[in-house]
Amino acid sequence: MYEPIRTKSVHRMADDAQDRIPHRSREEELDIQLAGHLAALLAVTDELGDDAAAERIAQQVARLRGAPPARHAGLTGADPAALHGRAHALAGRALVVAASRADTAAAILAAERMDAHTAALNDLSGERRPVSAL
Repeated sequence: MYEPIRTKSVHRMADDAQDRIPHRSREEELDIQLAGHLAALLAVTDELGDDAAAERIAQQVARLRGAPPARHAGLTGADPAALHGRAHALAGRALVVAASRADTAAAILAAERMDAHTAALNDLSGERRPVSAL
């Protein structure tokens, strides 16, 4: 009634492909994610003109990636308050990932940058308000 299958199936089980595809560990994924957040923070920090902080961030990105980061080449002319708000958010993301991978140096740097951008936002607005109110 039914004819037996004579050719090999074109479909594979998911387990067959795992040996052929290189997989990253959780640590490697977190390193990549942290380096990305810090590189974005570096771009905003370069735009704000904070050279000392930018150098410290660049050192962390180089440590995570194994190569020096590309530096921000052009200025967008964005509002400083908006840049500080963006930098604060990026530093917060970096802090979460750094804490997740137990990277003390990156976590301390991210927390310091969050404090610095909060202070800058308070100075720009002339009042005390939490950054989450932006």
